[in-house]
Amino acid sequence: MTYRNLAELHRRRAEDLGPRMALRYKRDGLYHDLSWDDYRGRSLACAAALADVGIQAGDRVGLLSENRLEWLLVDMAILAAGAVNVPPHAPLTASQIHYQLADAGVRWLFVSTREQMEKVRQIRDKLPALEGVVVFDRDALGTDNSWWPAFLQRGRGALPFRAAELKRRELSLGSDDLATIMYTSGTTGNPKGVMLTHGNLLSNAVACDDASPREPDAVVLSWLPLSHIYGRTVDHYVSLVTGVTLALAESSETVVLNLMETQPTHISCVPRFYEKLLPMVAGPDPAITGKRLKGIFGPRMEWLGSGGAPLPCPVSEAYHAAGFNILQGYGLTETAPVLTFNRKDNFKLDTVGLAIPGVELRIGLDGEILTRGPQVMKGYWNDPEATQRAIPDGWFHTGDLGTLDADGFLKITGRKKEIMVLSSGKKVVPNFIEGLLLGEPCIDQAVIYGEGRSFLTALIVPQWAVVRKSLPAEVAKENDEALAKHPAVRKLLEDKIQTALKEVASWEKVKCFLILARPFSVAAEELTVSLKLRRGVIFGRYGAQIEELYRSAPTSAAED
Repeated sequence: MTYRNLAELHRRRAEDLGPRMALRYKRDGLYHDLSWDDYRGRSLACAAALADVGIQAGDRVGLLSENRLEWLLVDMAILAAGAVNVPPHAPLTASQIHYQLADAGVRWLFVSTREQMEKVRQIRDKLPALEGVVVFDRDALGTDNSWWPAFLQRGRGALPFRAAELKRRELSLGSDDLATIMYTSGTTGNPKGVMLTHGNLLSNAVACDDASPREPDAVVLSWLPLSHIYGRTVDHYVSLVTGVTLALAESSETVVLNLMETQPTHISCVPRFYEKLLPMVAGPDPAITGKRLKGIFGPRMEWLGSGGAPLPCPVSEAYHAAGFNILQGYGLTETAPVLTFNRKDNFKLDTVGLAIPGVELRIGLDGEILTRGPQVMKGYWNDPEATQRAIPDGWFHTGDLGTLDADGFLKITGRKKEIMVLSSGKKVVPNFIEGLLLGEPCIDQAVIYGEGRSFLTALIVPQWAVVRKSLPAEVAKENDEALAKHPAVRKLLEDKIQTALKEVASWEKVKCFLILARPFSVAAEELTVSLKLRRGVIFGRYGAQIEELYRSAPTSAAED
């Protein structure tokens, strides 16, 4: 079955499944169910209200919210109105949100909480195109905004007069019409607005289902930010295609609890989730680890998905040995996002899988991964030059380096712009070395440094709970800041780093390292919203300490 656009997909799914459960969401400590009929009805009422306040097809509507029921309802309402969803990531600062809303020319905005509304108040005078704001939480209500229940009620009243108009808008939407502008969380400079069409998102969701179909009674637990394309496509839109139940986790901090409450069959996570969970459950043998993992993921879990960043091979191997396959995939915001995915019955742990249906891949002469197909973005908003650089020859240039094996499995080998060249001329792929280090349970985060230098150094954030288990009781009582300076911790990490890098070339070994007490974070702007390292920010922040590592290192450190 084919669909012209996402609005038609949502309507037809509701017509087919009606009273069946579409969504599960938690309010006041309990999970509640929402049927497909109600899902469609509330979204359509919101779409009618948007039309009633003057939103036209092609207008940009902002959605500033954490994951919650209203996010899904408003997304489908914006699309049903023929408008374009612009969803800034909730943890962003007021100035970062301003850039995105102003750049996109947002006319109307939905906001979740009082905290988020306060950000909007700081920047509203700088948003001349913004005509109205609707808030979800009552305590965010003020004289400068409207309340969600009242907005919905307006839509219900307007729907008899707007239904025919909304139907015309749906029929007029084609695959090339814009559905969303998603701003990349770039590691440098201002983010670029990625223009994704109905055809981009719909084709990718359908292809994901074709590659890894789900049973009709499947339950998907969703916790990845819906303001990021990974969770939005593989959880939200794929669930629309398949008609399965989508359960919303309360937050990233409650995923383990919500797993027990919802008993899902599928979940997609970023690698960091699996990395942090493993030391908590690791036993003396894989069977014990597997039993503990089953206690967390539940008896119905069919497979675990991973994307958004590279999954260290030692982590995937540890889960596999325990009886849990993490099926890794690969993609970018500009590709809606999925390009490749390992299958439940056809996988290779050290790869990101096979291309999904409709996706073409090839490796450029310089090793860069190139792709074309219906999943590739329309371009960058208001930036034709950047669009031309990204798609110069009909193929989207990903900026990632990789190889395709004889069976068509893709392996990522690094970032084209992040290859480090030492003063000796030797080249190093930092995320390869970092992946090996992250395979050590006592290492939580690692960043490699060495461009133009004679040897590599590293910034290491320990997994403190694991490290403490290896320390004498009296030492383990110290706080993280004190432990970061303790000789016993340094000796432990030296041994673990040597073990992790024992098979690499001599110039790829870390000779000196700095121990950090606190992890890198999105809030500190050291990670992107998809949890990629912002190396420039990190190196700028710790530049003095890095320089001291090189000044105080023994001469022998530079020798291969």
